[in-house]
Amino acid sequence: MEAAGVDGFLVPRSDEHLGEYVPPSGERLAWISGFTGSAGMAVVLRDRAVLFTDGRYTTQAAAQTDPALWERRHLTEEPPAEWLKAQAPNARIGYDPWLHSEGGLKPFVEAGITLVPLPENPLDAIWTDRPELPSAPLRAHGVEFAGEAAEAKRARLAHDLGADAALLADSHSVAWLLNLRGGDLAHTPMALAFALLRDDASAGLFLHAPQRVGAALRAHLGNGVSVADRVTLPEALHRLAGKRVRVDADATPARLLDLLREAGAELVPGDDPCRLPRACKNEVEQEGARVAQRKDAVALSRFLAWMAREAPKGGLTEMAAAAQLLDFRRDVPGFAGESFPAISGAGENGAIVHYRATPETDRVIRPDECYLIDSGGQYPEGTTDVTRTLWTGPGPAPEELRARYTAVLRGHIALATLCFPEGVAGPHIDAIARRPIWDLGLDFDHGTGHGIGAFLSVHEGPVSISRAAKPIPVRPGMILSDEPGFYLPGAYGIRIENLLLAREAPRRPDQRKNFLEFETLTLAPYARALIVPSMLTEAERDWVDAYQARVLREVGPALDEADRAWLEEECTKLG
Repeated sequence: MEAAGVDGFLVPRSDEHLGEYVPPSGERLAWISGFTGSAGMAVVLRDRAVLFTDGRYTTQAAAQTDPALWERRHLTEEPPAEWLKAQAPNARIGYDPWLHSEGGLKPFVEAGITLVPLPENPLDAIWTDRPELPSAPLRAHGVEFAGEAAEAKRARLAHDLGADAALLADSHSVAWLLNLRGGDLAHTPMALAFALLRDDASAGLFLHAPQRVGAALRAHLGNGVSVADRVTLPEALHRLAGKRVRVDADATPARLLDLLREAGAELVPGDDPCRLPRACKNEVEQEGARVAQRKDAVALSRFLAWMAREAPKGGLTEMAAAAQLLDFRRDVPGFAGESFPAISGAGENGAIVHYRATPETDRVIRPDECYLIDSGGQYPEGTTDVTRTLWTGPGPAPEELRARYTAVLRGHIALATLCFPEGVAGPHIDAIARRPIWDLGLDFDHGTGHGIGAFLSVHEGPVSISRAAKPIPVRPGMILSDEPGFYLPGAYGIRIENLLLAREAPRRPDQRKNFLEFETLTLAPYARALIVPSMLTEAERDWVDAYQARVLREVGPALDEADRAWLEEECTKLG
């Protein structure tokens, strides 16, 4: 930093594509701090270092960072820009312009922080054993799963581009647009790539090790798509001199915008043109999601039945349980991997929202305690994400725990059964799922729901059901999670998660606006041992009974006799 003439440096949890998930070569924040969560930022000054994380990672950050070296702050309650303004108002703060968007840098500019873009990342200079960029095989994502040919997607988006070209930095958008999948990330089946979409519907694909695109894949991409090494992207941008280029300032590295300006291109502000179409699944993708959920439900029910038999005995560990669930998923035809590493938390570890069991933290799942399992699978038809909270038995669960679980379940039902007018956005409905929990004087420090991709990322924008989210309306075809919870530090965590498909609601008399509703996709029984039926309204009891009956009807026939008998017992009416 001294050599670069700066007093501090920003270390975000992102790579050049600014996504939530990064390859090992992009795990700069984890390498320098030890913190492995999926969201955070470090501010490193010459005499102090501060890690900023949100409420999901408060406990994890405390466990993974050395308090003698790292101060810890809440990312939203005390944002890095405000902290710097108060603690180092006259400092020159360096940043890597490949790792920040101009939108992401805006709070620092507004706070009066002097930002200095550095041509080389000083962290990379000392990371001597940094992994190589990933270069996993690529493959076509067939139209039988995508529902629309890539050529048709390019033509549709190019027609409404409003510019000569659009720059795509989000690899999810590139994968969706070109019906391309890969393995550059551990749990998200895509290649890390940039793209240029032009108004004539042609496109340029830029990725590391372009030789991965063999003859068959080139034939899939067609003559309208060129393929080049990512290092040639700056040269391609310079050829856009005098052109109007659509850029999303919140989803594009600041360095690429600088290169376009240097080339003499006119920047046209606009959202990533793929983002909203990607989120609104077509009919083939919607049916694929149903198929994926039914497949995944068989593995999950087998796991839940197995847990009901094994957990009361004691001796089972968190990692062993997660491994068993993965084994059950591997038996499912078409299973392509986990959509994220399973969150398997017993007792106090369940209170860590994004807990990851490691050999150091892995503990025995004891009888008569709360256990939380949050997991998902990738299938060519779709992506799954489901959370269930269990009581390990054999004794009865404490009344307070049952009351809190039931309150979470009521919030979960409230969102699943919501009928709402078009134009309503994620932040507008977040409180719906919190009301029963708020009634107990409780809350949870994470969003209620996120979007999910179609054989892509388990976390997908642009809509999020959260107080902190941008007010982007929910639209038909979007798949969103429904996952309220409650966490008592040092004791237990409760979360119940299903995936919901937004669709048009039937019209009713005197209706003047179009309304939407949700179709529940996930098929997994709720924990009968943790439900207090008397806390549910009659409508809520009927909804649970109908849902459980549906689970038994659709999943039961695929189970063996022992597992089916367990499911029948778990799905009996609440009464």
